[in-house]
Parts: sequence; structure tokens; C-alpha cells
Amino acid sequence: MLPISSPQNPTIKLVRSLSDKKGRREAGLFVVEGLQMLERALDLGWVPEQLIATKPVHLWDDIKPVIVTEKLMAEISGQNNPHDVMATFKQRYETGMTHSGVWLALEEIRDPGNLGTILRTADAAGVTGIVLAGDCCDPYAPECVRASTGSIFNAKLTRMPVAKLVDHIKGWPGDSVATAANATADFRASFKAPVLLALGSEARGLSRAVEAACTKRVRIPMRAGVESLNVATAAALVMYAVTEP
Repeated sequence: MLPISSPQNPTIKLVRSLSDKKGRREAGLFVVEGLQMLERALDLGWVPEQLIATKPVHLWDDIKPVIVTEKLMAEISGQNNPHDVMATFKQRYETGMTHSGVWLALEEIRDPGNLGTILRTADAAGVTGIVLAGDCCDPYAPECVRASTGSIFNAKLTRMPVAKLVDHIKGWPGDSVATAANATADFRASFKAPVLLALGSEARGLSRAVEAACTKRVRIPMRAGVESLNVATAAALVMYAVTEP
């Protein structure tokens, strides 16, 4: 059978639609490109809905790839140097939070690259789960998926309005920790488990409602004249401070 070359093929049209947030929301799917990312998915028990490749590939025993031309792969890929294989997967969200381990609450993070980097670091640091509160960017956007380098498959994600996050914080059994530039406590302080870490948007930080609901407020010391840290960098520091043995 000849490789598919037409962009009008139904599978190809579906894949192309997933580059758009509306398309991902309606289909409940997202796209992952590259063998290394797909091997991480396989290791963590994920099974693709569609597998697309420029040549035969054997990852999942019962899933045969849709073979396409290299030209068509380049057209549907979101990368300048397209991989030989991509797949679509169902999006996953947790129904809520558990009162155990370390949870990270992100309020209105807008940059998908930052979010993907945070997911990668949270995976490395052993964070239990991540709350996306308010108008956060889509964790299944291609930029976020790429920046996560496969950690999207190991992330326990849940979404909720900011007001619901505030309610969760007020009922949190351990310490809930707000990062704030004007706080006096150092971020390397000791906290009562389980710990909920809250970080705000790149531009505005945490809302007053979330910050006020937290039991602790901490800051990351910086030299005078430095305005702020990138939110992904700040998240990495506080996550490791809390999760390190």
C-alpha cells in the first residue's frame, strides 16, 4: 500500500485540527511527536488513538501506524525538523486533589513553554499532582507537550476555578505555601506535610484571594535590582526545597 500523501485524509485532518486549542478541546486529544516521547508514553502505560509514521514502527503490538509520505509529515508536524513518527492520545485530568505528598497549584500561568518546563521539573522532583487554576494555558498544547519532554505522561493534572482552589486551600490539612515577593520567610523553611505550593502568573503573581488563604508566605532571596525570576525557575526552586530528602 502506498503512503498517504493527501492532506484530506480523515486521520491527517484530525491531526492538523489538534494544533488548535478548540480542536483539542472538541476531540479531547493531543499530539506527541518523536520516538523518545512515544517510548515514555509506552513505558507509562499510555496507548495512542492514532499512530502516524513515515515508515513501519513497532511500539504497541496491536497498533499499526498510518504510513504517510515525508512531505505530508513535514506539513502536519509542528516542528522545523519533523520526526518520523507521531501519535495522538486522549487527554487526562484528575477529578480532584488528594491530601498527600506535595501538590503544586498554578494560578493563570499563560506561557505553554513555562508550563511544560514546570511539568518536567515536577516529574523530576516527585511532585504528587498539579492544579491549573483559573485561565491557565492548555497543558496539552504542542509547545507545552514538547517542553515537558515526556513528563506530560506522568503528570496528575486537575483544573479548577480560582474560587474552588481557595476553598481547597482553606481545607488543606498541612501547610499551604504562597510565593510572594514581599514575604519575609525564606522558601527553604520547614513545612507541615502534606504541602500545597502556590505560584501565580508570570505577570501578576498570585491573586490576593489565593495568597490570603495560604497558611505560609515565602520569598526567594534575590540581589537588589532584579525584578523577578522566571516562573518555571521559581517553581523549580520551591519544589525541590520541599521535596528533597
